[in-house]
Amino acid sequence: MKIALLGYGVEGESAYKYYSRTQPDAQFVIYDNANEPKYSVPSGVEFVGGVNDFHNIDADIVVKTPAIAPDKVSSNGQITSVTREFFARCPAPIIGVTGTKGKGTTCTLIAEILKAAGKNVHLIGNIGTPALDELDKITAEDIVVYELSSFQLWDLGKSPHIAVVLMVDAEHLDVHGDLQEYVKAKANIVSHQSPSDVAIYYADNDTARQIGESSVAMKVPYSIPDSLNIEIDGKEIIKRSDIKLVGQHNLQNIYAAILASWHYSQDTDIIAKVLREFSGLPHRLSFVRELNGVQYYDDSISTTPASTIAALKSFDQPKVLILGGRSKGADFAELAKFLVNTGDTRVILVGAEAEKIQKSFEAAGFTKYKNLGSETGMQTIVKTSREMAGTNSTVLLSPACSSIGMFKNYADRGDQFKAAVEALQP
Repeated sequence: MKIALLGYGVEGESAYKYYSRTQPDAQFVIYDNANEPKYSVPSGVEFVGGVNDFHNIDADIVVKTPAIAPDKVSSNGQITSVTREFFARCPAPIIGVTGTKGKGTTCTLIAEILKAAGKNVHLIGNIGTPALDELDKITAEDIVVYELSSFQLWDLGKSPHIAVVLMVDAEHLDVHGDLQEYVKAKANIVSHQSPSDVAIYYADNDTARQIGESSVAMKVPYSIPDSLNIEIDGKEIIKRSDIKLVGQHNLQNIYAAILASWHYSQDTDIIAKVLREFSGLPHRLSFVRELNGVQYYDDSISTTPASTIAALKSFDQPKVLILGGRSKGADFAELAKFLVNTGDTRVILVGAEAEKIQKSFEAAGFTKYKNLGSETGMQTIVKTSREMAGTNSTVLLSPACSSIGMFKNYADRGDQFKAAVEALQP
């Protein structure tokens, strides 16, 4: 038995551990874009680096990392992925969550509600434990909550029992050929459902609604009502004022989480308690500090213009926005138009995409920005934001770009922002 692992990151390492247990006599080969492995390669495993063509792989089983497009791989053997293998083997019902923004928050809320209700829950995917690491611990009586990106979905041959589709906007167009391919990948979360399954979707987003309505499952569309309370099926859950999460987009996440967990528990007291105590995940519109009348928020997870617009809408006071990094093929025209129309935000541009964003600003007539370029460190960025912010305003790190080039990842970017903010003196 010969097994080829295409890409060797977190999921590649997890795949090796899994297949070395289930196929103890297998011979492994790792193929990766990188010239050198990022993770320690097990003894006896061949590493082939600098690979950009994954066609004609000679192996019995080829396990593809999520970011490699299915049409970029061919083999004389079986081609699969960690997600496909998990869905094929998992004995428990799966609640799958996808969307451009809010997947991690929604998945965590679902898991916390179900745990509080006494269920045995496994939170997996990008937000939790690698899927195959958890597989042996799962029984038929458990519930799995799986965060699913477009990369994990685009070759999925089986859909979750409960599919949750949050807001969907353009993202990862640097990997997906176009928006249509990205949306088609997302739609796999419902495309293999049966009438006994459930499709929950945010009806006020055109793409999410189209995906949800394409399912043959029981459809549960949701919107955010103009109300001071959160209610489900006529039952009041909690007052909005009692929720720690800020932002309209987080209301979308909250409603989706309640609807998904509602199929297993309708205990409103338990749901209210979880919502009252949950203050959000790191780097997701997370409050850092208030200093001299200025509040600092870390939203480093925001890597698209749409998610940055959602973050900006969460605050009524004047704002200083830290924007930029490396683009995922996004168009910044809509963000520029939003900034022009709102008029209460100043922007610091950073990173490789700063010049492109500046051109979008100039085309829209937005002039309240300072371009610091790609060679500036976070301490200078935060110092500049402090100088630009007035009393009773907010400094918001919500970059609308990936962190590649300036930081290790979005978490490193957020951690450096928080450290620089905490170092500010009164």
